[in-house]
Amino acid sequence: MSTINRPLIERIEKHFKERFGSEPEHIARAPGRVNLLGEHVDYNDGFVMPAAIERATYVAFSPSRAEASQVIAADFAEQISFTPDSILTKTQTNRSPLPEWGLYPAGVMQMLLKHGVAVQPVQAVFSSDVPRGAGLSSSASVETAFLTTWQRLAGWAMPLMERARVCQKAENQYVGVNCGIMDQFASVCGVENRLLLLDCRSLDWNTVPIPENVAIVIADTTVRRRLTSGVYNQRRSECEQAVQLLSRHLPGVRTLRDVALQDFNRLAAELPPVIEKRARHVVEEIERTNQARIALELGAIEQFGRLMNACHASLRDLYEVSSFELDTMVSIAQSLEGCLGARLTGAGFGGCTVNLVESARMTTFADQLKARYRQATGLNPEIYLTRASDGANLVK
Repeated sequence: MSTINRPLIERIEKHFKERFGSEPEHIARAPGRVNLLGEHVDYNDGFVMPAAIERATYVAFSPSRAEASQVIAADFAEQISFTPDSILTKTQTNRSPLPEWGLYPAGVMQMLLKHGVAVQPVQAVFSSDVPRGAGLSSSASVETAFLTTWQRLAGWAMPLMERARVCQKAENQYVGVNCGIMDQFASVCGVENRLLLLDCRSLDWNTVPIPENVAIVIADTTVRRRLTSGVYNQRRSECEQAVQLLSRHLPGVRTLRDVALQDFNRLAAELPPVIEKRARHVVEEIERTNQARIALELGAIEQFGRLMNACHASLRDLYEVSSFELDTMVSIAQSLEGCLGARLTGAGFGGCTVNLVESARMTTFADQLKARYRQATGLNPEIYLTRASDGANLVK
């Protein structure tokens, strides 16, 4: 059983009772995620290797007798009220615009309605211990937590991957972020103590056990990025440009997943320099993820760590989504005893690094990483010792 944040649950239960006058009937939980390999390849139909983490979004909820849903974001001390009609124009029942955080639950409601399932009005208070803007999929955890909420209220059944797709559509079509399927998939489908291996084209997936003698350490640079600022969508567009150019020479290529490394090397000179760099990262990263799967199956955890290191260098030099703080954190980590691999995780430009560390050394590693990063940058990082957790569920 994954670790539950009991103090956070008690806070939202208390807030719910103060606002709505009764105890919430249920508590939904949905985790964030960390991706160990396969970065910026999910929207290129590649392979990714994430894990759900113990940090999660929690929703205290009950059905509402009113027509409108009332949702309180405890972390922002704000409340919204919306109906199926009001969310069509991204507004509340009083016609004021939904705040940014409100787009996530409203978007899930909208996509569920489009999916043809029942969505009941809800009274809800939610809070999260997933750091926002840190590359740990805080938004996906909110989406999957509210999908779990409405699923419990209405009682309909939906396959796990279909739940992930509904939440992805909420972020793509309603919030306006052109993300792939990985974040929502990991939050929905997480399995305790196992990595997930997802084929982003077929959506076939399986799990790979994490060796008991290694730990996942997440290091938050405390530098935040804005995903909707356009750079993420620009990278996706650059990949699409590469596909258009390469398909002139390689019939049948739909995405960079279809381009073999040897073919890419042969045709790289046909691409503009920037487009070549972006595409090279994707083609090589898909190959790295396949090698990582083999390494884990063989128990070659050191090779897995080396592939993580190579991934960071590629994200820094070819995809250009790193930052001074991320590079500093990774460089320090790679120099410390017990570190098998380190790289930025998530969209980049800030947020977190993920580190694979010998379990016996993880506490010393975390202390040294925090101290040396603070000395190098003047920033006080957050270090999270975590393990792979179960996906979205009800804890009450």
